[in-house]
Amino acid sequence: MKLASLHDLYIAELRELYSSEDQILDALPKMIKKATSAELRAALEHHLDETRDHVTRLERVFEMHAEGAKKQKSKGMHGLLEEGSENVERDAAPAVRDAAIISACQRVEHYEIAAYGSVRTYADQMGHERAAVVLQETLDEERAADQRLTDLAKNSINVQATRTA
Repeated sequence: MKLASLHDLYIAELRELYSSEDQILDALPKMIKKATSAELRAALEHHLDETRDHVTRLERVFEMHAEGAKKQKSKGMHGLLEEGSENVERDAAPAVRDAAIISACQRVEHYEIAAYGSVRTYADQMGHERAAVVLQETLDEERAADQRLTDLAKNSINVQATRTA
C-alpha cells in the first residue's frame, strides 16, 4: 500500500494494530497459564477481555471510514511476543517467571500505547472525531493495564522474585 497521505498511513497503522491485537489474543492465554500469582492471572484475564473489546473497537473504526477490517502483520508485535515467550519458557523460579511475564506484557503495552497514541492523533488531526474518541478509549485502557502491571511488579511480584536464590 502506497502511503500518499496521512490517511493512508492511518489506515496502514490501524491494520497493524488489528494484527497486533489478534496476536495478543493468541499469546495472553499462554501467559495466563504460566503465571503463578493469582493477582497476575486476574490482571491478565482482565486485559484479555479488554483486548477482545479493542478488536471490536478497531472494527468499528474501520467501518467509520468505510474500510474493510483487514490485518497487516505487525512484525514489531510478533517480535515482542516471541521474545517474551522465550523468556517465560525458561527454567525459572515461579516469582521470577511472573516477573518475566510482567516484563513481556509491559513491553507489549508500551508498543500499543505508542501505536494507539499515533493513530488517535492522526484521527484528531484529520477531523475524525468519533474515531479519535474510540481510539482514546483503548489508549486509556492500555495505559491502565500498564499501570496495573507496574503496581503488581513493585508491590508484590518483584519483591518475591528478589527473595529467590
